[in-house]
Amino acid sequence: MQLEQLKKIIARGESERLEFKRSTGQRTEAAKTVCALLNGSGGFVIFGVLDNGDLVGQNVASKTLEDITADLKRIDPPVFPEIITVPLHEDKEVIVIRVHGTQGVYTFDHRPYLRHASTTQIMPKVEYERRLITYLHATRRWENEPCPESIKISDLDEDQIFMTLQTAISMGRIDKPQHVDIESILLGFNLIYEGRLLNAAVALYGNSPKLQSLYPQLSIRLARFRGENRLGEFLDNRQYWGNAFSIMKRAETFLLDHMPIASRVVPGKTRREDYPMYPPLAIREATANAICHRDYSFAGDSVTFALYNNHLEITNPGAFHFGISPEKLTKPHPSRPWNPLMAEVFYRAGIIEKWGTGTLNILTWCQINGNPPPKWEEQSGYVTLDFFPQQIIVEPTSRLEAAPVHTVSLRENILEALKNNPLSMQEIAKQLGYTHISRPLKTAIKEMLGDKIISYTIPEMPRSSMQRYQLTSQESTSVPLSVPLSVPLSVPLSAGPTLQLSPTLTSAISLKDRVLKLLKNNNLSRAEIAELLEYKNIPGALNRVLSELLKEKLITCTIPKKPGRKAKIYQLTRKFHRD
Repeated sequence: MQLEQLKKIIARGESERLEFKRSTGQRTEAAKTVCALLNGSGGFVIFGVLDNGDLVGQNVASKTLEDITADLKRIDPPVFPEIITVPLHEDKEVIVIRVHGTQGVYTFDHRPYLRHASTTQIMPKVEYERRLITYLHATRRWENEPCPESIKISDLDEDQIFMTLQTAISMGRIDKPQHVDIESILLGFNLIYEGRLLNAAVALYGNSPKLQSLYPQLSIRLARFRGENRLGEFLDNRQYWGNAFSIMKRAETFLLDHMPIASRVVPGKTRREDYPMYPPLAIREATANAICHRDYSFAGDSVTFALYNNHLEITNPGAFHFGISPEKLTKPHPSRPWNPLMAEVFYRAGIIEKWGTGTLNILTWCQINGNPPPKWEEQSGYVTLDFFPQQIIVEPTSRLEAAPVHTVSLRENILEALKNNPLSMQEIAKQLGYTHISRPLKTAIKEMLGDKIISYTIPEMPRSSMQRYQLTSQESTSVPLSVPLSVPLSVPLSAGPTLQLSPTLTSAISLKDRVLKLLKNNNLSRAEIAELLEYKNIPGALNRVLSELLKEKLITCTIPKKPGRKAKIYQLTRKFHRD
């Protein structure tokens, strides 16, 4: 370094990256500043300069440099910054220590330091602990810790594991493995290490009831509030425990049940056009991010969704790491997931991308849907993402709360709950994950009674405390509500006149024909068939049709010994082609 270069640096004055010392008699304080610069953005410590920037220099002998080096050795982990001497005049020199910052966790005499403006201060304990966790993240974190030895592969959802593999192969995100047993798949997903399942495996696929007491943090809380904050009463309040995939589905179902509908009057059209108040793709991406990036280390925490009249709030335990800030999320940035094993599985399952584009996609989807930009915020150990409604005419309440038409999911869940035994309203609410009997549930049950889909067990005393609800005989043989309502009421036969059939029978026949038509072109899984039929979930009607086709030997599956497995592939048989 030349003297002119040194003068230009000194002319900037003391700052977060520059410290002046009169002489090496202040080398201990200087070493603390070096520690602080290592923990920050780097900079210079210069001996032989007064606080006002005047160059005075000092005599420099070999012992002078040795003394500086001895003090720098008190920094841990060991560091070897560049030490430069610049001749000043006669026998005086200036000593410059150049420090490269690493945003690290360095300590001097076991204490960490930070620069604040032009002063050196002890780093707050909370900040040091946060940095230490980030520093150790590559090798030691909650997700890559081994599970208790009592947890076995049988405690995981094998069907979901197979579905993840099939999706990854079909999307080209993994090569087809030579071995497709569960253990081999988990090894390929890096969810087994040295013969032990990792916590990430349980978080992604755990479904055994015994896991709930060991992993209570694998939960989600969902609430719909009346008003604009949590002081308002609950319109709906649910809590579920489950693996990452089931939690994703629970959140989507809840938001579908309560998503407010916005209306737009389009010029030149007499009809209004209805749109979701919040873009579904953005909500799905935000849900996946909350699951992948959350902190699982505290057993009492969970992901939370709070839907208010004027915004949607998604909160997950954790913090922004690796230099990420709310401002950087709105610009291109590298992908650095806090739980990389879980994020990798979500990527292979087609839920997220790898390139740090998730938040940018959220912004784009909000813009397309007419929503203001969402807001990210970190506070008190939690990251919150707020979505704001469209700036257009809005229906006052959601579909479940105002209209006499309910989403298919709520009705189907009620039917599923009543499939085996009659239940009281309280028992139905409990099975659906409600903490109390909500207004949407009451309305749905009332409508289903009116539609004669369900009935009272004590019809002459509808308000009896012993009252239960049961499926009607009609419902026990009918197709679930998710069958499209636009199916025609007549089916043309290959010979003879058109036969008039009931809506239920017609729907069932049409669904069977549609399934066979899909399988003519490709071999498909149950989930793929449901998606092509534009179902949001796999309905009971589809399950029954597939069972009937299997019995009629018109189709077969790739895993005949395990017909209940979701991951099997269906294909047409020779009998179908002969017929």
